[in-house]
Amino acid sequence: MRFSLLALLVLVTLACLILGWWQFIHLERQRLIRRRDVLEKHVADLSAELKRKWEDLLDIKRGMDIPESAAASALQEVDVKRLDRLISDISDASRLDAELQRDEVAPIDLHKLVQALVTIGNEVKKDNVTIKLSFEGGGPERFKVPGHDSRVGQVVTNLIDNARSFSPPGGTVRVTCRRLRKEIEIIVDDDGPGVRPDAMEKIFERFYTDRPEHGFGQNSGLGLSISKQIVEAHGGRVWVENRMAPGEHGGDPRVLGARFVVRLPAM
Repeated sequence: MRFSLLALLVLVTLACLILGWWQFIHLERQRLIRRRDVLEKHVADLSAELKRKWEDLLDIKRGMDIPESAAASALQEVDVKRLDRLISDISDASRLDAELQRDEVAPIDLHKLVQALVTIGNEVKKDNVTIKLSFEGGGPERFKVPGHDSRVGQVVTNLIDNARSFSPPGGTVRVTCRRLRKEIEIIVDDDGPGVRPDAMEKIFERFYTDRPEHGFGQNSGLGLSISKQIVEAHGGRVWVENRMAPGEHGGDPRVLGARFVVRLPAM
């Protein structure tokens, strides 16, 4: 009887070990499949974007009434910055998932981090646009989130740079960091033209850009997509909305600018 119970205990233990290993292998397989799918999509997106940009260049070339050698030189100079940034951002995006899974999560002092990023941003003058920062909902000790400080800092920098690029010369970008009950909210407001209703969701897609007046070389179309990926990896969410004001004389409401909102779980 004692031997039977011992044998049963050994069999149960082995079954538990086998089940545990099976679950581990299954989860690891699913993770590798997701990584493979992400990488394959990056490659497909890159190929499509490079093809589209090359076709754009050929169209421009056909419409330019200048000698062949001068046209080729001008076209290469005009698009080299965008292609360079595009490749850099794709490389960053492809490393992001593995990096966030590999690195250990640590407390992030958002009060100190956002202050530092705003200070640096104001030292780099762009069209004389000023960045203003405010904190709401408590003292510095209330603004802590778990995560990777360099990547959360990248999100804040991306949103500030995006707001500055749409702000009029001499304008102001307002950053508000607010402690909620279980979350910390980061709001970035600008005084630009706002976001078209049909672009509210597309704006976070890879390679989407809506800057017809900026021309080539200014934007890769990946900054907001990478920001969304980072925020969601930290258990948060990000969205965009327009700041509105009542229309004059009872008319339609008017857009005051865009507002990007990030919410992260608080510690």
